[in-house]
Amino acid sequence: MFCDRCGTEVADTYSFCPACGKALGCVPLMPARSRIAGHVRLLAILWLAVSAVRLIPGVLLLLLFSRSFGFMLPHVPNFVHGLVQFFGVLLFLEAALGLAAGWGLLERRPWARMLTLVLGCISLIKVPFGTALGIYTLWVLLPAQSEEEYRQMARAA
Repeated sequence: MFCDRCGTEVADTYSFCPACGKALGCVPLMPARSRIAGHVRLLAILWLAVSAVRLIPGVLLLLLFSRSFGFMLPHVPNFVHGLVQFFGVLLFLEAALGLAAGWGLLERRPWARMLTLVLGCISLIKVPFGTALGIYTLWVLLPAQSEEEYRQMARAA
Protein backbone atom coordinates (compact mmCIF):
# COMPACT_ATOMS: atom_id res chain seq x y z
CA MET A 1 0.00 0.00 0.00
CA PHE A 2 1.17 3.54 -0.80
CA CYS A 3 0.35 6.89 0.77
CA ASP A 4 -1.81 8.91 -1.62
CA ARG A 5 -0.26 12.18 -0.44
CA CYS A 6 3.49 11.56 -0.60
CA GLY A 7 3.72 8.14 -2.35
CA THR A 8 5.68 6.41 0.44
CA GLU A 9 5.20 2.66 0.72
CA VAL A 10 3.31 1.90 3.94
CA ALA A 11 2.50 -1.41 5.65
CA ASP A 12 -1.18 -2.34 5.90
CA THR A 13 -1.10 -2.23 9.71
CA TYR A 14 -0.19 1.48 9.86
CA SER A 15 -2.92 4.03 10.55
CA PHE A 16 -0.75 7.00 9.56
CA CYS A 17 1.94 7.55 6.92
CA PRO A 18 5.37 7.55 8.63
CA ALA A 19 6.69 10.14 6.16
CA CYS A 20 3.98 12.80 5.98
CA GLY A 21 1.58 11.82 8.82
CA LYS A 22 -1.56 11.59 6.67
CA ALA A 23 -4.29 9.35 8.06
CA LEU A 24 -4.64 6.10 6.14
CA GLY A 25 -7.85 4.19 5.70
CA CYS A 26 -10.89 4.90 7.82
CA VAL A 27 -10.06 6.93 10.93
CA PRO A 28 -12.94 7.59 13.33
CA LEU A 29 -13.81 11.26 13.45
CA MET A 30 -15.18 13.29 16.33
CA PRO A 31 -18.97 13.27 16.25
CA ALA A 32 -20.34 16.44 14.72
CA ARG A 33 -21.92 18.69 17.32
CA SER A 34 -25.20 20.15 16.24
CA ARG A 35 -25.66 23.90 16.03
CA ILE A 36 -28.43 24.07 18.61
CA ALA A 37 -27.40 21.38 21.11
CA GLY A 38 -26.00 23.76 23.72
CA HIS A 39 -28.41 26.59 22.98
CA VAL A 40 -31.65 24.67 23.56
CA ARG A 41 -30.87 24.00 27.23
CA LEU A 42 -29.93 27.64 27.87
CA LEU A 43 -33.01 28.82 26.00
CA ALA A 44 -35.22 26.54 28.10
CA ILE A 45 -33.72 27.85 31.34
CA LEU A 46 -34.19 31.45 30.19
CA TRP A 47 -37.85 30.82 29.32
CA LEU A 48 -38.44 29.17 32.70
CA ALA A 49 -36.83 32.09 34.54
CA VAL A 50 -38.61 34.83 32.59
CA SER A 51 -41.95 33.05 32.90
CA ALA A 52 -41.52 32.60 36.65
CA VAL A 53 -40.91 36.35 36.98
CA ARG A 54 -43.95 37.10 34.79
CA LEU A 55 -46.08 34.80 36.93
CA ILE A 56 -45.70 37.04 39.98
CA PRO A 57 -47.58 40.13 38.68
CA GLY A 58 -50.28 37.95 37.17
CA VAL A 59 -51.00 36.23 40.46
CA LEU A 60 -50.81 39.53 42.38
CA LEU A 61 -53.28 41.22 40.04
CA LEU A 62 -55.68 38.30 40.33
CA LEU A 63 -55.49 38.16 44.12
CA LEU A 64 -55.23 41.83 45.11
CA PHE A 65 -57.88 43.18 42.78
CA SER A 66 -60.52 40.53 43.31
CA ARG A 67 -63.81 41.83 44.67
CA SER A 68 -63.47 39.80 47.86
CA PHE A 69 -60.10 41.34 48.79
CA GLY A 70 -61.30 44.95 48.54
CA PHE A 71 -57.98 46.53 47.53
CA MET A 72 -59.64 49.20 45.34
CA LEU A 73 -60.97 52.45 46.72
CA PRO A 74 -64.77 52.69 46.95
CA HIS A 75 -65.17 55.45 44.32
CA VAL A 76 -63.43 53.41 41.58
CA PRO A 77 -65.89 52.31 38.85
CA ASN A 78 -66.94 48.65 38.86
CA PHE A 79 -65.46 47.83 35.45
CA VAL A 80 -61.93 48.50 36.74
CA HIS A 81 -61.98 45.30 38.83
CA GLY A 82 -62.77 43.24 35.75
CA LEU A 83 -60.24 45.08 33.60
CA VAL A 84 -57.39 44.62 36.09
CA GLN A 85 -58.29 40.97 36.55
CA PHE A 86 -58.38 40.48 32.78
CA PHE A 87 -54.78 41.73 32.57
CA GLY A 88 -53.91 39.45 35.48
CA VAL A 89 -55.34 36.47 33.60
CA LEU A 90 -53.38 37.44 30.47
CA LEU A 91 -50.14 37.67 32.43
CA PHE A 92 -50.87 34.38 34.18
CA LEU A 93 -51.62 32.57 30.90
CA GLU A 94 -48.54 34.00 29.21
CA ALA A 95 -46.37 32.87 32.13
CA ALA A 96 -47.97 29.41 32.12
CA LEU A 97 -47.31 29.03 28.38
CA GLY A 98 -43.71 30.19 28.88
CA LEU A 99 -43.22 27.63 31.67
CA ALA A 100 -44.67 24.93 29.42
CA ALA A 101 -42.36 25.99 26.58
CA GLY A 102 -39.28 25.94 28.82
CA TRP A 103 -40.18 22.55 30.26
CA GLY A 104 -40.91 21.21 26.77
CA LEU A 105 -37.52 22.36 25.49
CA LEU A 106 -35.76 20.73 28.42
CA GLU A 107 -37.62 17.49 27.78
CA ARG A 108 -37.11 17.78 23.98
CA ARG A 109 -40.83 17.57 23.24
CA PRO A 110 -41.73 17.94 19.54
CA TRP A 111 -44.38 20.64 20.19
CA ALA A 112 -42.07 22.82 22.30
CA ARG A 113 -40.13 24.28 19.38
CA MET A 114 -43.22 25.75 17.71
CA LEU A 115 -44.69 27.03 20.99
CA THR A 116 -41.39 28.70 21.87
CA LEU A 117 -41.15 30.31 18.42
CA VAL A 118 -44.65 31.78 18.79
CA LEU A 119 -43.87 33.05 22.28
CA GLY A 120 -40.55 34.42 21.03
CA CYS A 121 -42.33 36.46 18.35
CA ILE A 122 -44.79 37.82 20.92
CA SER A 123 -41.93 38.55 23.30
CA LEU A 124 -40.19 40.82 20.76
CA ILE A 125 -42.39 43.79 21.72
CA LYS A 126 -41.39 43.62 25.41
CA VAL A 127 -38.37 45.90 25.50
CA PRO A 128 -35.54 45.23 26.54
CA PHE A 129 -35.45 41.73 28.04
CA GLY A 130 -38.32 40.28 26.06
CA THR A 131 -36.79 41.61 22.86
CA ALA A 132 -33.45 40.01 23.66
CA LEU A 133 -35.10 36.70 24.56
CA GLY A 134 -37.24 36.83 21.41
CA ILE A 135 -34.23 37.47 19.17
CA TYR A 136 -32.24 34.69 20.82
CA THR A 137 -35.21 32.31 20.50
CA LEU A 138 -35.63 33.07 16.81
CA TRP A 139 -31.87 32.82 16.17
CA VAL A 140 -31.68 29.39 17.81
CA LEU A 141 -34.91 27.73 16.68
CA LEU A 142 -36.03 29.38 13.43
CA PRO A 143 -33.53 28.22 10.74
CA ALA A 144 -34.47 25.13 8.74
CA GLN A 145 -31.26 23.42 9.89
CA SER A 146 -32.36 24.00 13.50
CA GLU A 147 -35.74 22.41 12.78
CA GLU A 148 -34.11 19.21 11.53
CA GLU A 149 -31.63 19.09 14.40
CA TYR A 150 -34.41 19.63 16.95
CA ARG A 151 -36.47 16.84 15.38
CA GLN A 152 -33.50 14.49 15.68
CA MET A 153 -33.01 15.50 19.32
CA ALA A 154 -36.72 15.02 20.03
CA ARG A 155 -36.67 11.54 18.46
CA ALA A 156 -33.64 10.58 20.52
CA ALA A 157 -35.22 11.76 23.78
